[in-house]
Amino acid sequence: MYTSFKLSYLLIPFLLVTQACGIYKLNGASIPDGMKTFNVQFFENSAPIVVPYLSQQFTEALKTQIRNQTRLSQVNSEGDAIFEGRITGYAISSTAVGGANDMAQANRLSITVAVKYVDNIKPENSFEQSFTRYQDFQGTVQSQEQNLITAINKQLTEDIFNRAFANW
Repeated sequence: MYTSFKLSYLLIPFLLVTQACGIYKLNGASIPDGMKTFNVQFFENSAPIVVPYLSQQFTEALKTQIRNQTRLSQVNSEGDAIFEGRITGYAISSTAVGGANDMAQANRLSITVAVKYVDNIKPENSFEQSFTRYQDFQGTVQSQEQNLITAINKQLTEDIFNRAFANW
């Protein structure tokens, strides 16, 4: 009992200091004091290959990532944090060729997104950057495309989130 009493004396000041710092952290995110809202604008698909549902899925995945990892409220107009951009690349390439007919043995789906992030609370945190992620697969893309896009969107949104809120 004495050690738990002693531990609470150490823990309480630590909690008070961390609460007074002006930045809160949740899952590694550093949200500036005063930032309350975010807005994710629709990411148009301007890639040479256009998948009809990719823009909507990516935009929603980014909104979900921010909602799930922060306490920020989503708004439909100007926010304290604004994400905008476009999908600039969607490519399928061979990563391994072999066999009797020199056929593709493994393929890669890559997606590139150009992002502009505006931090209206701390403008020095704003950035414009392209992010690319890929997934390797075997067989035809048609049978796996939906799952591949979901996995790539998760990676891309984590990268964008970390760049905006975790200073990576």
